[in-house]
Amino acid sequence: MNEVVERSASPKVKAVNAKQHNHAADNCCDVAQRSQVHQYRDCHCQQAQDMLVVETPVALIYNGVSHVVLMCTNNDLEELAVGFSLTEGIIDSYQDIHDIEVVPSCNGIELHVELANRCLHKLKDLKRNMTGRTGCGICGTESLDRFAKPVTPLGFNLTLNVAKIDGALEQLREHQALNQLTGATHAAAYLSPEGELVAIYEDVGRHIALDKLIGYICKHQLSGGAILVTSRASYEMVQKTLLAGIEVLMAISAATEMAVKLAEANNLTLAGFCRPGRACVYSHVSRIEQEEVEVL
Repeated sequence: MNEVVERSASPKVKAVNAKQHNHAADNCCDVAQRSQVHQYRDCHCQQAQDMLVVETPVALIYNGVSHVVLMCTNNDLEELAVGFSLTEGIIDSYQDIHDIEVVPSCNGIELHVELANRCLHKLKDLKRNMTGRTGCGICGTESLDRFAKPVTPLGFNLTLNVAKIDGALEQLREHQALNQLTGATHAAAYLSPEGELVAIYEDVGRHIALDKLIGYICKHQLSGGAILVTSRASYEMVQKTLLAGIEVLMAISAATEMAVKLAEANNLTLAGFCRPGRACVYSHVSRIEQEEVEVL
């Protein structure tokens, strides 16, 4: 994760200058490895080295009981544990987690999460398969009646100037250190109400990147901002954003039909195809402020 800018309203968010960020990009050895490859360019083949992102099985174990295995990038695991627990409905707040321990094993990594006793009954109601596909939480759900999670419709407390989207996109591109190295990761970023990038998380799975970001938001009790993701906006991405209490979700690619319906019903502003100079807002456009045009 890269914490990007300092916000006066949140003293726990530290600034990272460009030099520090570049230093972080140079230390990706735990999440990326060199590999010998054969490259074809203009019908000519040559040997070269390429960087591959490391994909790791991570098991979440709650109060000693195994719950699910996720395939993900093996960094920012504490944030993953918090964000996943929140968006799965296992916890209501960061205070419900007493301890998180990261335990390497021969086959992957175990995340041991110690929950408050009042959360244990929720685990019994959340029966899941033990293996999940890369970054996909719904794929592990056992039955259709557990597909939709209860969400609370959002209030209307945020407005975001449309002109800020371009600046946020540029900041996002500049701070995707792991993707610049490997070309294989998604990113999820939190924007301040002023459109400044506060934090960004990367992972091989788009849902996992979002869970890590939501874990950060939950730990630092952030509110009043927006989320920007480098993927499409699917149903589960919208659902996770709603459970985090964030009012605006912007995606680089399109939204799905179910995602738009969920966003519309729960007062989420959902935008897709967010590219320099353009965006497609699917729901609750009132939160997006337009630039005033001076009439001569």
